[in-house]
Amino acid sequence: MNSFSRVCRNFQKNVILHQQCNHYSTHKNTSSTEYCLDLVRQYDYENFLCTLLLPSESRASAFAVRAFNIEIARVQDQVSDPRLGQMRMKFWEESVEKIFANDAPKHPVALELHRASKKHKLSKRYLKRLITSRADQLASSSFPNLEALEMYAENSVSSVYYLLLEASGVENIHADHVASHLGKAHGITNIIRSVPHNAPRQIISLPQDILLQHNVAHEAIFRARVTKEFKDVVFDVASRAKTHLDKARSLSKNIPKSASLLFLPAITIDSYLERLRLLDFDVFSGSLQRRNNTLPFVLLWNKLLTKY
Repeated sequence: MNSFSRVCRNFQKNVILHQQCNHYSTHKNTSSTEYCLDLVRQYDYENFLCTLLLPSESRASAFAVRAFNIEIARVQDQVSDPRLGQMRMKFWEESVEKIFANDAPKHPVALELHRASKKHKLSKRYLKRLITSRADQLASSSFPNLEALEMYAENSVSSVYYLLLEASGVENIHADHVASHLGKAHGITNIIRSVPHNAPRQIISLPQDILLQHNVAHEAIFRARVTKEFKDVVFDVASRAKTHLDKARSLSKNIPKSASLLFLPAITIDSYLERLRLLDFDVFSGSLQRRNNTLPFVLLWNKLLTKY
């Protein structure tokens, strides 16, 4: 127990240290590595904690991948004109080409991604897939059905896990299958979690066929009306996420132990889905928006157990 307590204290110190990192644009002495780390901490705290627990030899590259994903994911929130959004996506598309031509732009995320790609031979196709999926989402934020949402999750989230596997030197077909299923679970859960954020902006990303099946109008979601029918919609979507999560976990015995750490976000997905279930699928509940203060220690415990 003393050993575990000591590990916990060291991990907590790391979290506090990284929380104090300053933004690259306001502090010239901040390195590109620190910029990526702080970007993930600020906009993707759960994955920030998971990435902190990775081995030192792959941690910086993992933060570069996640920072890149955040940069393109945030475009939708940063622009009101889709044309401006497409211009930003074009910048990142060109940046990826330059990165693989050893001519990375002087942007901290691009510089870190260049280092990561040289060190671990990251696949360009996954980076471009991340851009394409987000660019398509700019043009149309709705999904006709669950299958379309699954495909979006595969392209926009599973691709991140494929890159993390490459950054960790893991080549295993079962690990690839876990990455695919966990990415789908993660992406679908992200869509559910985004409902309270997107509703005031009149953006509906829940599958249209399920909304029609349960006779839920867009206006009801915009007004945050939590009806039984709306809860049924959330239940159907969450059930698909849980199916993929369970499948990803069922493959845990077939993958290298080194890969298990990459899939720690499964803990955060499961935690959210369970809290959602206990709240009877009221996605607008304020308790779902609050940070889980025990998460760092839950993640650390699962790392020690080599579980996800």
